[in-house]
Amino acid sequence: MALFMDVHSLGGSVSEADAAAAHAQDLETQGQYGVSFKEYWVDHANGKIFCLAEGPDAETVSRVHADGHGMVADAIFEVTHYT
Repeated sequence: MALFMDVHSLGGSVSEADAAAAHAQDLETQGQYGVSFKEYWVDHANGKIFCLAEGPDAETVSRVHADGHGMVADAIFEVTHYT
């Protein structure tokens, strides 16, 4: 499995409640696709949400967003975690 970071640009401020609701929908949908959403971060003022997910490929991670809540990412990057 690969690790992916994506970014959603919502075009205005975003609340923690809205971000949490979208993340909950991702968690409900992820199992159908073999994806595991790990964490998310919010830039409230600039209306951006960043998601970290493990999955087979970027297209499948995007499909979870599309089917879960319809907010597809603007960009998805395969990343490597170093400790």
